[in-house]
Amino acid sequence: MVIVVHFLLVPRYPLVTEAILVQTTHTGQYGTFWCPGSQEVTMQDPCQAREVLGIVGDKWALLIVRNLKDGPRRFTELKRAIDGISQRMLTVTLRDLERDGILTRTVRNVMPPHVSYELTTMGRTLREATAPLLEWSLTHLSHIDAARAAYDNRPV
Repeated sequence: MVIVVHFLLVPRYPLVTEAILVQTTHTGQYGTFWCPGSQEVTMQDPCQAREVLGIVGDKWALLIVRNLKDGPRRFTELKRAIDGISQRMLTVTLRDLERDGILTRTVRNVMPPHVSYELTTMGRTLREATAPLLEWSLTHLSHIDAARAAYDNRPV
């Protein structure tokens, strides 16, 4: 399937007038969306962005990506470093991230087998993009806890 994206002529961007062809195998909704610079973009399948946001919006995925910032780590190291994650959830999330090209899994044939996980180039860019969000959450955690307590203790 071919998606045709048309940019409407905008006074600030008079040269943006051509159609862009994008190959995809997904089908989905049609629609017109606003993009930076007040450009209208019409796409056949905007739902693909939702799939990507599902990956990067997952708390376990972000914590795994954050813990892989300094290089490869083994499963048990990740499990110890990520408080509250179950072995099953860690396994599922690692598989999903590997499937999406965010990390690679390396198995060394020794006894017992040595399995490690490392960020790919795309995974490193995801880490760079989400680092400010993770830092923001750590900085504001006490404020969020206080706001939750005030909300929970307010009279009904």
